[in-house]
Amino acid sequence: EYLPIVLNPDRTITRIYELPRTPASPDPSSSLPVLSKDVPINPKHNTSVRIFLPRKALDNSSPTTKKLPVIVYFHGGGFILFNADSSVFQDICVDLAVQARAMIVSVDYRLAPEHRLPAAYDDGVDALHWIRTSDDEWLRDFADLSNCFLMGSSAGGNIAYHAGLRAAAAVDDLAPLKIQGMVLHQPYFGGSDRTPSEMRSVDDPLLPLFVNHLMWELSLPIGADRDHEYCNLTVSSESESIETFKLLGWKVIVTGCDGDPLIDRQMELVKVLEKKGVRTIALFDEGGFHGVEFRDPTRMKAFLEFLIPCLN
Repeated sequence: EYLPIVLNPDRTITRIYELPRTPASPDPSSSLPVLSKDVPINPKHNTSVRIFLPRKALDNSSPTTKKLPVIVYFHGGGFILFNADSSVFQDICVDLAVQARAMIVSVDYRLAPEHRLPAAYDDGVDALHWIRTSDDEWLRDFADLSNCFLMGSSAGGNIAYHAGLRAAAAVDDLAPLKIQGMVLHQPYFGGSDRTPSEMRSVDDPLLPLFVNHLMWELSLPIGADRDHEYCNLTVSSESESIETFKLLGWKVIVTGCDGDPLIDRQMELVKVLEKKGVRTIALFDEGGFHGVEFRDPTRMKAFLEFLIPCLN
């Protein structure tokens, strides 16, 4: 009822329902406010990115035109579902491209359980290196590589965070790509001990406790429990890398709402970042539920109105 999958005896899953998907629209003669195209980045892993370019960038193109900041986006889906072209994630990328006047590079990373973590983190870093060296004409002509944010929703927020830890530890290898910070939108973290907000979610209509548990079970390395550092921030051995966020001057924006079973974990993350002296901006709304912005256009509008000034 909750998860559109069938568990197979060999530990793979059959996905029995996918969100609607939106084809790319690269044609400059179309009237769309944002053009998009899919570009393969690692044929070996069958990974790609969908790039979103605001039409105004094309219309105003000249050698003196200011280049666009780059937002590298990771979609949600509990590490096991959906794609960069899933329509709900396509829509947030289009809105971001227009309202933030930014180029969005949405990563189509490998999914678990066929490719367990850290595969998605590897694909995130892979995408950053691809952006750094790509001769793609949109990136070449319109992207300001010195002004890059990593962003993710739900599981994508976890991926943005862990790809960010790796990127911060190898910052010189990514030049001229320069990351300014991260946007963690209802990021997905956990642990073996249940938090009060998780305990309240036994019958949550969108993320009940057993679904939360199952998604981690399918995503973490085989044999790992939810106190693995990919899942539980409080046991992480990555504290030196978190300090690197501070040294690099990164800004970390964390958003959530108190109707989300994951809110206690998200607030825990804010505490960890603030304790390390990282420049942190947090917004936790009342009410709502996990993924509320994708189902409620007024909440999405409010989220983007809060977010966009934070990126400057």
